Amino acid sequence: MKLTRRVKEILSWYESDNPGTKANLARILMEGKLGGTGRLVILPVDQGFEHGPARSFAPNPAAYDPHYHFELAIEAGLNAYAAPLGPLEAGAATFAGAIPTILKVNSSNSLASAKDQAVTGSVADALRLGCSAIGFTIYPGSEYAFELMEELRELAEEAKSVGLAVVVWSYPRGPNLDKVGETALDIAAYAAHMAALLGAHIIKVKPPTEAISLEAAKKTYQAHPIEVQDPAKRIAHIVQACFNGRRLVVFSGGEAKSADALLNEVKAIHAGGGNGSIVGRNAFQRPKAEALQLLSNIIEIYKTKP
Repeated sequence: MKLTRRVKEILSWYESDNPGTKANLARILMEGKLGGTGRLVILPVDQGFEHGPARSFAPNPAAYDPHYHFELAIEAGLNAYAAPLGPLEAGAATFAGAIPTILKVNSSNSLASAKDQAVTGSVADALRLGCSAIGFTIYPGSEYAFELMEELRELAEEAKSVGLAVVVWSYPRGPNLDKVGETALDIAAYAAHMAALLGAHIIKVKPPTEAISLEAAKKTYQAHPIEVQDPAKRIAHIVQACFNGRRLVVFSGGEAKSADALLNEVKAIHAGGGNGSIVGRNAFQRPKAEALQLLSNIIEIYKTKP
């Protein structure tokens, strides 16, 4: 595998990491139809934990089978597939080496009210399953945010020591944030920056809206304006918050939406300098042929010049 100039540049941003971690980042960056471009499309399937099986998979019953998700990610030519322990174990032998995998090592569920996550996998599990990275969710703003950050620190230290990369889902939630605040531009930038500060190699956040939530932040944004009405400019601000683009940042597809709406989001991500998309329900809840076409359209957008 000969690394492209772009991938070599990205790896140079991670100055403290050992060759093993850089090799695993390279595996993800060089995989699939976007391999070598510095852009990423990843399939995440942790929604069974988050929302339950029927809410996740009933729209497309084939998706109850963990093998389906491996096959979808591989056939679509994606960079990686992320899932909790059980689904990765269910396809570990059949799909060994077929696509880089990310073990999601903590999970929440909709039966609990706490904005918290349980640790459900380990670094040892990730190594045993041949994963390239671990994934971990933090909830900035939650009553449990500090405990989540401390858990991440320990797991990230262990993962990096054995050559794995670290992917952080950073989702603002908590008693001081309403639904508007959870995706407000200032909050999304803050959440992305926290993930970078915590040592993430790849950061996952939701696309930000034009809202500015924090009163203290409103004064700053008034004094130093950002063009909040332009989705691409908002994405560019999130990239800026990720060490001025020196950390990879990908954006979630969120709840199921029309193909046109999702593709418009992807165009803004691409134009704003985001590194890609991590698309779950919008892919696996569609029939396979439709999902493959949608993912192909997303990839084609990221292949064009911004």
